[in-house]
Amino acid sequence: MLKDLLLALASSSILLAGSANAAEPSADSLVLLTENFPPYNMAKNGKNFAKDENVEGIAVDIVREIFKRAGVSYNLTLRFPWERIYKLALEQPGYGVFVMARLPDREALFKWVGPIGPDDWVLLANADSNIQLTDLEQARRYKVGAYKGDAIALSLEKQGLTPQVVLRDQDNAQKLLDGQIDLWATGDPAGRYLARQVGITGLKTVLRFNSAQLYLALNKNVSDETVAKLQAALDQLREEGVVSEIMGRYL
Repeated sequence: MLKDLLLALASSSILLAGSANAAEPSADSLVLLTENFPPYNMAKNGKNFAKDENVEGIAVDIVREIFKRAGVSYNLTLRFPWERIYKLALEQPGYGVFVMARLPDREALFKWVGPIGPDDWVLLANADSNIQLTDLEQARRYKVGAYKGDAIALSLEKQGLTPQVVLRDQDNAQKLLDGQIDLWATGDPAGRYLARQVGITGLKTVLRFNSAQLYLALNKNVSDETVAKLQAALDQLREEGVVSEIMGRYL
């Protein structure tokens, strides 16, 4: 009797294990994370959490086409804040995050697919501002706002500036208008797009101090084969004019 019971339990365990393995995603299935970074990535409802079809933007549309062309499965979540999703992509196998500036100190931390689009770094001021700059060094005498954890803020800090950081980049537009900061260090076109979303227009570019390219950054556990398929798909889409067509929908 005891022997029969043990055999039954063992059979049940094997069946349960088989069911669990069948439910696991394939090796090529990826978990993609992004943030609100208009016009590249944004939630349709404007919130800081959205999934799959409720996420839109230039990069989102391009990434969808890449994965469709490459035949790689994925799920997509927009979350907040950036530092959290960056850490998840860095530490969790099968995860990726976009869009991310490909900087030297990040190069060895991820596997990369891109570039997806440009992100110029600028200092914006109010339309009536008298500030004139020829280099970044001159910005030290002003109050500069930036986005916490963003590549622009990190770069300014490495160069000895001390930007005032916020958790949402669009908050800097209002701070600029209210006189709480003199300059806003942000991306172009992202900064102007964000400012328009909160009803602020007419900001002027005081200094354009860098030009970065934005990528999909994948956890180093993702196979080289998968990365190569995704990169080849993006290259094809660019050659066919699909990337330019997608950008034209938003800009």
